[in-house]
Amino acid sequence: MSLSIRNQIAGTVTAVTAGEAMATVKVRLRGGQDVTAAITVDAVKDLGIAEGSAVKALVKSTEVALATGPVEGLSIRNQLAGTVTEVASGGAMSSVKVDVEGGALTAAITKDAVDDLGLAVGSSVVALIKSTEISLSV
Repeated sequence: MSLSIRNQIAGTVTAVTAGEAMATVKVRLRGGQDVTAAITVDAVKDLGIAEGSAVKALVKSTEVALATGPVEGLSIRNQLAGTVTEVASGGAMSSVKVDVEGGALTAAITKDAVDDLGLAVGSSVVALIKSTEISLSV
């Protein structure tokens, strides 16, 4: 199966907390960072996800926001530190590639955001990803 989702980071499930319809799945990425995915209970069952399962965290580029440092006071728990490796800008949008420990991400953000944040190759950034924007595959 082919996917257009380029952001695929391997990890291991460390916890699954299931509710009536949704579950939170905590994943330790290969680089040592932790992320949480909010997925349906049906997906947990269908994919056989349990503590110790090997999974890939999948995040669409349009769901990755960037900041120039850790952000406090947000409900976004998934904050991955990294370094910008490439910036490609068009008239309105930019593609920003970021190396994070154990993997790489691409963020599709506005050109204005790139300019406002002063992003360039070598810039330190923090990728912000809401739990509801992370899918899992096995």
